[in-house]
Formats: sequence, C-alpha cells, structure tokens
Amino acid sequence: MPSDLSERSGAVAGVVLAAGSSTRMGRNKLFFELDGQTLLRRVVRRALRAGLDPIVVVVGHEAERARAELADLPCTPVDNPDHALGINRSLRTGISHVPERARAAVVMLADMPFVTSDMVAGLVARYRESTSPLVISAYGDVNAPPMLYDRALFSELRQMSGEGCGRQVVRRHRHEAVALSWPEAALQDIDVPEDYERVSAELRVADAGIGAAPDDAAPEVGDSGNRVAADNAAPGVSGAGSGTGAKDAGTATG
Repeated sequence: MPSDLSERSGAVAGVVLAAGSSTRMGRNKLFFELDGQTLLRRVVRRALRAGLDPIVVVVGHEAERARAELADLPCTPVDNPDHALGINRSLRTGISHVPERARAAVVMLADMPFVTSDMVAGLVARYRESTSPLVISAYGDVNAPPMLYDRALFSELRQMSGEGCGRQVVRRHRHEAVALSWPEAALQDIDVPEDYERVSAELRVADAGIGAAPDDAAPEVGDSGNRVAADNAAPGVSGAGSGTGAKDAGTATG
C-alpha cells in the first residue's frame, strides 16, 4: 500500500470538519472569537498557512453563515445535509470532495484552538519523506486530529460505517503509521462555555507574553524513530486543561 516517494511532492488537501450544531455549547461555537477571529476562520487560515491545497470545509448547521464567514478565503465549502447524524457523515463528505490532484488529505477540527499551522505542516513534511499511508498526531496516549490520510485510504474512509470511521481506519493501519507527538495540552477543545472561557484566558496570557511562544511559532522538533517531540508546538499552553476531550482520529463532538 505505501506510495512511492516520487508521488509525494504533489498537493496535500485540507478537510476541515465544521458542520456540527454545537449542542453542548448552546449556540454555534464556530463563530466564537479567539484572537479577534472566529474559530472557523482561524482553523482555515491555519490550514492555508500550513500549505494545504485545496481546502475543503464541510458545513452543515448554519451553512450559509459559515459560507459568508469564509467568502474571502481560498477554500471550498461543501454541504453535509446529514450533519445531524454525526461526524462520520462529515468526514465522508469531505473526503469525497477532495479532488484527484491531491495525493493526501489532512483532517482538521475547528474546535481545537491549540493546533498550529506548524503542527499541520509537520504532518505533511513527514508524509513526504516516508512511505506510510497514514501520519497521525499523538497527544500522550491519545491519537487525535489533525490526521493525514494518503489517497490509498480514501475509499476506506468513505465506506466505513458505525462510530468513528476515521478511528477505525487508524486502528486498521496503525502498524503502518508514522506518529508525531505533540504536548498533551494541545488536545484541548471547546465544547462547553467553560472551555471557551478557559481557552480565552490562556490566550490572553499568551498575548501578554507570559511564558508563551508566539502564535504558530515553529516547534522545536527532535526526531526519534517514528515519533517527533515538539514541546513548543502549542503556543499559550502551559498544562492540560480540565475540559480536554478525547478527540480520536476523525471524530469530533457536535
């Protein structure tokens, strides 16, 4: 299954999953602001800075509002009319809209604010120098987005059924995967109001320059077999947050 290295210099797409209804938040968290921009714009801009091309954004709940928010950015919103049925439908929708010219795709979530463009670019760089069909992010013992899938895995992602189709593919191909290790605190997500308040406070501390790296600062990466230590990859993170969710591969909360 591994691709020839000569094929890996082409485009790597981004698939941003942004269709959920944010039921636990009470209103659409995609339009909450951090650092003066909405979570939705923030994740798409980080995908752009990481060099992903093209970028497919799966929208559903308040789709027209999401499209308007992204109108000036070079990305392609696609509708998932079945978004209420779970994240698997969004993943399959996004992968199905990745054009043929892309050799692989990085799946990203809008509600993981400490995932940086350098982390995403690191996945792509490792993909290009390996023959693995899968490059995964590891936060301690948890595997979670962003995840990079080679085109050879797209058909499996589209055909999987049941809970966690992305997670199923990761488990099936874990022996072939390359893993990059990020600080566990970068796994923090925003699902309930308390999460948003906590993350906003941490970013205010970062903006004040108190023990924090600049936004998207280049991580200090040290190679160790198939794992990479990048302790500075998540700016503004000083420790694991109490609201951290187990965002396993290809999954998210609504």
